[in-house]
Amino acid sequence: MSSEAAVKSAIPPELSGMVRSVKFVDGIATIVADAGDLGRSAAVQLQDELEQAVSAVDGVNEVRVALMADKVSRKVIVVGSGKGGVGKSTLATNIAVALAKQGRKVGVVDADIYGPSQPLLLGTANEKVRAEDKVLIPTQTKFGVKVLSMGQLIEPGKAIAWRGPMVGQALSQLMEADWSDTEILIVDLPPGTGDVQLTMLQKFKPAGAVVVSTPQDLALIDATRAMDLFKQAQVPLVGLVENMAGYLCPECGALSNPFGQGGTEAAAQALGVPFLGRVPLAMEIRVASDSGQPPAANDTQHGPYFTGIAEQLAQFLGTVKG
Repeated sequence: MSSEAAVKSAIPPELSGMVRSVKFVDGIATIVADAGDLGRSAAVQLQDELEQAVSAVDGVNEVRVALMADKVSRKVIVVGSGKGGVGKSTLATNIAVALAKQGRKVGVVDADIYGPSQPLLLGTANEKVRAEDKVLIPTQTKFGVKVLSMGQLIEPGKAIAWRGPMVGQALSQLMEADWSDTEILIVDLPPGTGDVQLTMLQKFKPAGAVVVSTPQDLALIDATRAMDLFKQAQVPLVGLVENMAGYLCPECGALSNPFGQGGTEAAAQALGVPFLGRVPLAMEIRVASDSGQPPAANDTQHGPYFTGIAEQLAQFLGTVKG
């Protein structure tokens, strides 16, 4: 007949440090192990290895492994807008990169299922996503940011013609991937207030929302709708960002305001919402973004726009419990 001592001795030395307790009663070996900050796939591997090692012990009829993990306090920040074409995805990318430069462990979820942009912006368009035990493994970029996007799971240029339930399922797969020790998930939402937004707000409870708008009245009207949705869902507003805030001429450096000036800041003041800053409409930002080189990653003249916004987001996260 086996004993607890025999079960303990069967545990590989490299795993013994993770084992909290071992019990053996009536042919059943129960092992409690500390998974620590292991990702989901690594935790599954730990469980499998313990089961295989102990099941080989004479007299053991069943092995039960319970994994205890110190849950990572991961905060979800959504970046949204009331309409498309306001530079929301570019802002989400650069906020994430700027936070990573500050030493934060950051991931980006491209929740714009129908129009994913993050693979292009983060230079991962040619990298396919792998999975372990049916759990997606995020792609690690050279900017210190992990990313998952439908753009990595479908053929380039292929339309995604899915109804709401399928979109919700896709979003859940991205959010419930093996993010391991990621502290902050920046979620690039699609424009509007549809199925993806509702699933995100109801199921994943974001810690805060950043809303992006351009200065003109039409964009601000739509941005106000997005803010109202977050308010109804009791998601705190981190603040408003005014994108395309003036056009920087690449030839002479002169600043003009084709979309108006200061409308987003005025709206933030009127609504009692923090104003996080402005980002100009600049050729260099567009070229760098299209080539997968986020301005926030480099010491360029445009990087500080995004760094300043990321610093305010970091201050907000410091006030969020959990």
